[in-house]
Amino acid sequence: MIARRLSIASLALAACLASGTIGAQQQQQPMNAKEAKAKFSEKFKAADTNQDGKLTREEAQAGMPEVYKQFDQIDAKKKGEVTQKQIGAFWAAKAKQRSTAQNPGGLN
Repeated sequence: MIARRLSIASLALAACLASGTIGAQQQQQPMNAKEAKAKFSEKFKAADTNQDGKLTREEAQAGMPEVYKQFDQIDAKKKGEVTQKQIGAFWAAKAKQRSTAQNPGGLN
């Protein structure tokens, strides 16, 4: 259950980061998980200029700058491309690290 919440939270974070609207989102209604996933998917598809389901470093730089900034970490296998699944897993891991750091005893 916690992993699912982190996954949903990471998708929401990824969508906000990808769209560059974190500040704007704080003033508007927060996105629910379905909206965040749709926004992230839309942004990914727009950045994926050759529509192969993967982002190269150049595609990320042009269309998803926050992914570009973390590209080497997301591309752990060093293939020169990242998928939506890899990006989501990366942000989920980052969210889990932050959660653990903020709550080292594991109690919520």
